[in-house]
Amino acid sequence: MTGMTSTARPFLNRRLTEFGTTIFAEMSALAVATGAINLGQGFPDTDGPEEVREAAVRALRDGRGNQYPPGPGVPELRTAIVEHQRRRYGLTFDPDTEVLVTAGATEAVAASLLALLEPGDEVVALEPYYDSYAACIAMAGGTRVPVTLRPDPEHARFRLDLDELRAAVTDRTRLLLINTPHNPTGTVLTRAELTAIAELAVERDLLVVTDEVYEHLVFDDAEHVPLATLPGMRERTVTISSAGKTFSFTGWKVGWLTAAPALVTAVRSAKQYLTYVASGPFQYAVAEALSLPDTYFETFRADMRAKRDLLSAGLTAAGFAVYRPAGTYFVTTDIRPLGETDGFAFCRALPERAGVVAIPNAVFYDHRDQGAPFVRFAFCKRTEVLADATERLRKLRKD
Repeated sequence: MTGMTSTARPFLNRRLTEFGTTIFAEMSALAVATGAINLGQGFPDTDGPEEVREAAVRALRDGRGNQYPPGPGVPELRTAIVEHQRRRYGLTFDPDTEVLVTAGATEAVAASLLALLEPGDEVVALEPYYDSYAACIAMAGGTRVPVTLRPDPEHARFRLDLDELRAAVTDRTRLLLINTPHNPTGTVLTRAELTAIAELAVERDLLVVTDEVYEHLVFDDAEHVPLATLPGMRERTVTISSAGKTFSFTGWKVGWLTAAPALVTAVRSAKQYLTYVASGPFQYAVAEALSLPDTYFETFRADMRAKRDLLSAGLTAAGFAVYRPAGTYFVTTDIRPLGETDGFAFCRALPERAGVVAIPNAVFYDHRDQGAPFVRFAFCKRTEVLADATERLRKLRKD
């Protein structure tokens, strides 16, 4: 067999050459190799409600979902999603034409961008952003235009500059990609900020894809406001969420989107050539999960708020500057008070220095210099694990 020569065409297409192994794989492998506590990747270390898990077992035993489920998702789940949106936000959708079940929110984002973008279309996204956004825009042939959330140390949060957002929109802009509650910064966009985004979308006739997977994880006086509830947005917004973050079953990969019929039809046209269908028995279980009483969501949120407070206090005691999240289950920190400036170098050394793994926020930026001193920690872990991690991080004070 003739070997490939150095002049052979690269296997990976040009659109994806900037995307290699994800930072999550690298840091998780480092956690295993060093025995460090993994506060990098955002997945819980305990399962969700027992009754939801038993609902999945019951579906398996009853033969529901063991073969291909319907392409749009099982009717029980689509109906539960519609009822959830009505009960929580006053939004009304048709379960047959305005709901699509996907293999997690990541597929929902990918299918939406593949369906709605033409090559060369610009997508304005809030930076830093979840790493799959950039890859999905590239796969769709779009051009990403980042608008950077700026750190506000006085108020310990990151803020959106609405003037900068407006300036980023050009005649080539097709779509706004919005994430709130925001990963990785923990920012929850305010009603006033979202109203301004909605007005811009209507004025410039833009589509909006909004990732709301952390919709049930907002703390203190923060409020989650779905963009689709605002004037002019119902017909131009694809709203995405999932079960993984809310019910702590991330491995089930059950996500969904709601939108006007024409948008759902377009996205489904792309989605059917990705997974076609997925997670059959788990869809029935998630339908039951969405019908849990309000006390579940309140208890879940209170538990995560307590874990946020525990980790935030520990990180502060270890010398980090902490940006207290209003949502999600991530804390962003600034490492400059520790005498550090390079988040990549800091995170790669942290397992050996302190026995903890974190993620450098710079991987979520196009403007890497803007994210260089910031590091993200996940607090969706057992309380005793977080307590152990904060004790380990105290070593940084002694370095």
